[in-house]
Amino acid sequence: MTELSDLTHIKVVPEQQGLRDGKQRRQLRRRLPELIELERTLAESPKQFSVQVSASIPVGSHKLPIYRVDVGGAPADRPALLLLGGVHGLERIGTQVVTAWLQSLANRLRWDEHLAEFLQQVRLVVVPLLNPGGMYLGRRSNPAGVDLMRNAPISAQSPSTFLVGGQRLSPSLPWYRGKLDQGMEPENLALQSIIEEVLPGRPFSVSLDCHSGFGWRDQIWFPYAYRRRPMRNISSVMALKLLWEQAYPHHDYQFEPQSEHYVTHGDLWDYFYKRHNRAASAPWLPLTLEMGSWRWLRKRPRQLFSREGLFNPLVTHRHHRVLRSHMLLFDFLLNASANYDSWLPTPSEGEWLRAAARTHWYSKGENL
Repeated sequence: MTELSDLTHIKVVPEQQGLRDGKQRRQLRRRLPELIELERTLAESPKQFSVQVSASIPVGSHKLPIYRVDVGGAPADRPALLLLGGVHGLERIGTQVVTAWLQSLANRLRWDEHLAEFLQQVRLVVVPLLNPGGMYLGRRSNPAGVDLMRNAPISAQSPSTFLVGGQRLSPSLPWYRGKLDQGMEPENLALQSIIEEVLPGRPFSVSLDCHSGFGWRDQIWFPYAYRRRPMRNISSVMALKLLWEQAYPHHDYQFEPQSEHYVTHGDLWDYFYKRHNRAASAPWLPLTLEMGSWRWLRKRPRQLFSREGLFNPLVTHRHHRVLRSHMLLFDFLLNASANYDSWLPTPSEGEWLRAAARTHWYSKGENL
């Protein structure tokens, strides 16, 4: 039987190719409907979509694919946007939001010639479900019990919160980093390969990793998580924040460094960002969308008694509202990436933007 990892640039996805028997398909429809919906979207996608399987994750009798979707044909000297969802298996809404935007993009490409031409100017890469095994099992971690967002080889320079900041005590406890000498998990290695293939040589890049978490507002986080100091490209983050607020002054996102909330070991985006900076001078802005789940809990407190309800909107109309509410942000990031040379700060602008960022975000911290 053909292995999923042998399939590259497929247009008919594994479910339609008969690579799963009836029992496997029924299990996936019940336990991982996000994968079925994604595969249906990809199987019906227009010619501008190119699909690869970056890795296959074994879970029981399944080999669950990590799909990478490239849209358009922008050359290597154009900017890039990377979208990601499903890092934590409990946070299904992240994958659902990314897939909903992919569906919208696929449908628009069937009639919007301007959009098709526009996608020749920016490289769009989407990984809607990085942790299919964890989502199938209904856990935050991957099937090995490792929290993928605590698994990178980078340690906190400031004191981190016990457990939440990452621990190596046991995979039975949350926020497990994995064994010290084991290296990164296959899901993270697949993501690293995508980043190292897509980003180098480009004049500008943005990524957005979609999560849900506790909070009253939707938040957009940026590095660092391992220390309370500004990142190298903090002036560009401030410029992007101002650009968004000028275009959409009534938005409901809160921009802030992740370290504003807690300091952690093993943060993926800290590690990839620092690794990229050692080899490239062009800016890359790795952002994280944290959808505030407290609003869903406030309106339906009984969700507190459900693990899924802690991280996902369970009422239909509220779920639909969340799916559509972030499409404007995704469209904005796509357009901002393509037109980076119109707003990215010059060296002189960067100086005052960096000073503004330090005052705005780091005035209570160290190294101001």
